[in-house]
Amino acid sequence: MPINYEPINGQTDVATTRTLLHEVIPLTGTIVSGTYGTFPNDNNVKNYNHGQFQSVYDYPYLSSSANHIFDIAIGYDEGSSYSGSANTVQQKKKINMYNQMSQVLLGYTGSANTVRKFESDLTLDGTNAMNEVYFINFSRLLTKDQIKKGSVSITLLTGAYSSNNVEGGTITYTDANASETQGTLNTVGGDYGVLLDTTNNLTGGIVFYQAGIMVLTASAFSSSAGTLADANFFDGQTISQLFTGSAISGACDALRQRIGNIQFNNTTEINSTVYFCRAPHNKFNYSSNPTYLSSSSIRVKNNTRSNPPISYITTIGLYNSSNELLAVAKLSEPLRKDPTNELTLRVRLDY
Repeated sequence: MPINYEPINGQTDVATTRTLLHEVIPLTGTIVSGTYGTFPNDNNVKNYNHGQFQSVYDYPYLSSSANHIFDIAIGYDEGSSYSGSANTVQQKKKINMYNQMSQVLLGYTGSANTVRKFESDLTLDGTNAMNEVYFINFSRLLTKDQIKKGSVSITLLTGAYSSNNVEGGTITYTDANASETQGTLNTVGGDYGVLLDTTNNLTGGIVFYQAGIMVLTASAFSSSAGTLADANFFDGQTISQLFTGSAISGACDALRQRIGNIQFNNTTEINSTVYFCRAPHNKFNYSSNPTYLSSSSIRVKNNTRSNPPISYITTIGLYNSSNELLAVAKLSEPLRKDPTNELTLRVRLDY
């Protein structure tokens, strides 16, 4: 037990801090297609019986060391030209996916509580709607607390599909216009920014930073030379045929084959409480160790009258108002303490 206690003033001796740590997360196209197995039957890609989305892992998903990277799904608005098309496959699931993601990320609008549409800008004014989209939902293992604004980049292949390969050029979308102070819009799903190809002045989609979700419009796979709407997007199908005539898993396979690279910085938020523990000159000059004294004299001193008491601080204890020990901090090295000096020790608790 301590000989005495030094109270901590809640106003002057306690401070709170917030620290943001960032990691660069690169995801190459070879990871999502072609590294494990033969495309599209990659061993690190899992399809489910419900058929609503596809999961991608960094190793074969049956391996104990596999980590979940992201999920892929598609969806379109029921007012889209794709809705009601002939030979439509899983139409209800695709429309429900669009509506569900819109409700969670954008919320409702108007007195009728209608579902908002994803838009290619920051206005949410009902124009520039992205009616047909891909969803890439990154795992929390990668995004941590959120994606750092202004760090997102995705490169897509824009050429024709041939023999499990995509030939032709690429297009890169970034959120370079987004920052902590501008270029984003706050919604019920958190902040989001726009993915732009500034070279060709094209919009590829949007990214939700706190949710860790990227929304790519079906028209994102275009280039300055033209669009893939009437080209061989995947296995002899145009992108509109793929969205309507293919199952969700097939459309997800097509996207995986066209991902060249994805990169962003994640964010880990560390909140800290800092306690300034003060040792006045007239306190903590004696050790609580029972061997410190012998016959009321300091054991390590031959002449206690000519030399002041000396102790060495090695440990700090934080107590509550009932003098119950709550936390212990160890110093890296003992600090000398005597009546001629005062010490202020900084203890930080992270959470």
